[in-house]
Order: sequence, then C-alpha cells, then structure tokens
Amino acid sequence: MATALETPKHVAKSDFKGKVDPDWCAGCGDFGVLAAVEKALVELQIPSHEVVTISGIGCSSNFPGFINTYGMHTLHGRALAVAAGVKMANHDLTVLVTGGDGDGFGIGGNHFMHTMRRNVDLLYIVMDNQIYGLTTGQTSPTSRLGMKTKSMPFGNLEGPVNPISLALAAGATFVARGFSGEQKHLTELIKQGIQHKGFSFLDVFSPCVTYNHDNTYQWFRPRVKKLEDDPAYSPADWMAAMGKSLLWGEEIPIGKFFERTDLPSLHAAEPVLNAGPLVHADIRIPLEVTRSFVEELM
Repeated sequence: MATALETPKHVAKSDFKGKVDPDWCAGCGDFGVLAAVEKALVELQIPSHEVVTISGIGCSSNFPGFINTYGMHTLHGRALAVAAGVKMANHDLTVLVTGGDGDGFGIGGNHFMHTMRRNVDLLYIVMDNQIYGLTTGQTSPTSRLGMKTKSMPFGNLEGPVNPISLALAAGATFVARGFSGEQKHLTELIKQGIQHKGFSFLDVFSPCVTYNHDNTYQWFRPRVKKLEDDPAYSPADWMAAMGKSLLWGEEIPIGKFFERTDLPSLHAAEPVLNAGPLVHADIRIPLEVTRSFVEELM
C-alpha cells in the first residue's frame, strides 16, 4: 500500500507480464481471458502486489504462472478453499480464482457451492471449454448431451451442469457469463466482478481448439446475445436471471445475469476482522490468558 508520502505508481499492462509465456495451444480461448484480466486490472489501477491469483489443476489453471501477481497453483478442485483462506487472512487483497469446468464443477463442485453461500469476497473465473483439455479430450461436467469425446466415443450419456442456474440457486451475489471472443465485453464483466463486494462468479466460454470441435468460436459467435442489449432486462431480478440461465440453443445469453449488494461478504460479517486484516493483527495469546487456561486444566 502507498503511504501518504508516496506518489502512487501508474499501473501499466507490462506490470502484469509473467515470467513464463503461456503454453496454451494457438487459438485457445484462455489467451483472451488472460488479456482481459490484465486489461481490467490496469483500468481499475490495481497494483500487481495487491492481487493474488489462485488456481486448481488444468490447462486454464496454469494461469497464475502467466501473470505477474502473487499466486498459488493448488490442488485439483481446491482453489476456492485456498482462496477463501487467503481472503480471510488478508481481505485487503484482490483475490482472483481461475480454473476450468472440470476443476470447478467436477471435483471442485462442493467448494463451489459453499464458497458461494458464504459470500466470500473474490472473483471466480471459470474458463469453460466443455471438455477436459489437459488430459486430452474427455467428457467434462459441461459437455453437451450426445457429444462424442475420448471417454465417451459413442456420445455423452450425462446431462450437463448449468453453471449459471447453479450459481443463482446457491446464493452467489454476482453471476455473469462472458465469451473470450468478446474482449471488450469480457473485460467489463471482470471489472464489475472485482468491484463487487461478495462472491463474483464469471463463467467464460473459452473454446478448446484442439479437443472440442463442437463448441467453437464459429459456433458461439452467432448465438451469444448480450443481456446488456436488452433495455428491459434487470440484473436485480433473480427470477428473470434464472429464466435467462435456462436458455441454450440459437440464443445463449452472456453478460451480467444477477447482482445483489445487500448481503455482507464473509469477512465483513466477521467481527474479529473489523479492526483490519488478520495478517496485521497481534495474534499472540496474552500470558495471563495462557496461565488461566493451564490452571483450568490442572
């Protein structure tokens, strides 16, 4: 944090250039998400040392290695649990969580639900390519019914998860969907998610050009429709948001589905944190308290 005697440094895109270049396949939608995240942080003028990026396992979960922020590449499906701990320890940080549909909605589904209902103040960006890319093309939780994959060569038998309706039902206070082929729109959604005080969920269509030849850029482009283009739509209307979340076919809504601001985030609701971030607090137990406790046990 800058002190009163310091001149705040202008945040530039180069500040977020990672030490390692992304190794995603050429044309992967994740490149667009990385660029949009960097642009959003620059436009919000958030310094890189005030950001932590946390991920699980998967192609998209390599994200923390490609951006210059504090970061943790954690266990498969456990990114949200780690991120919740980071936010509670230092709620001054901007916490970003990145991952894929397998990591987030498969093995990480339980953490997804409980982090939403607790309203932990972070932005969860899921790069949803409807396939397991890192393990070379198996069916994922969001693969469409009948989709042929390496693990289901005769067609997917399982109905896909609907991440938007699931987030709405679980109590997420900011729910949105973007498309990596719509950079300006995606950047704006990321900015809104960062600024929201509570759990922000952003599902991003991020095409896998190597293993998913069904849900391609060409397939998405004529179908995605921005909710913001409908003047009658209000993201304050939960029922309307749920109705829009069920649309899939010739029209697939993207944009901000829902937002509520009347529910405090988890750290704001915890009285212990009213004095400031836990990392700056003196957590030593007073000697008299220790002695009293020992005497009680004797």
